[in-house]
Amino acid sequence: MPMKKHRPEQIVALLRQIEVEIANGKTTPQACKETEITVQTYYRWRKEFGGLKLDQAKRLKELERENAKLKRLIAERQRQQAYFFASAADGPKHQCNYLCNRPFRRK
Repeated sequence: MPMKKHRPEQIVALLRQIEVEIANGKTTPQACKETEITVQTYYRWRKEFGGLKLDQAKRLKELERENAKLKRLIAERQRQQAYFFASAADGPKHQCNYLCNRPFRRK
């Protein structure tokens, strides 16, 4: 079975549909089979999107994407700082700029 990428609003709608079917007397595996998702996926989605409304689910995903982007930016900045401070600890360099690797020579 190919993997599908569901949007948050689709996930919330599927969860509501499964909850209605369970309330009407179907078992969880039967309800999941009719909506073409696995029981494991149902429980994972219910844990993540359980009591959320559509707009809240969209906002949650947006915040998760933004958070991941900010974490990448912070990691990149920390790598740059570590490189800069490691090269600065080697001793004075040429006076043209801090990125120049030529050693400083006194006259």
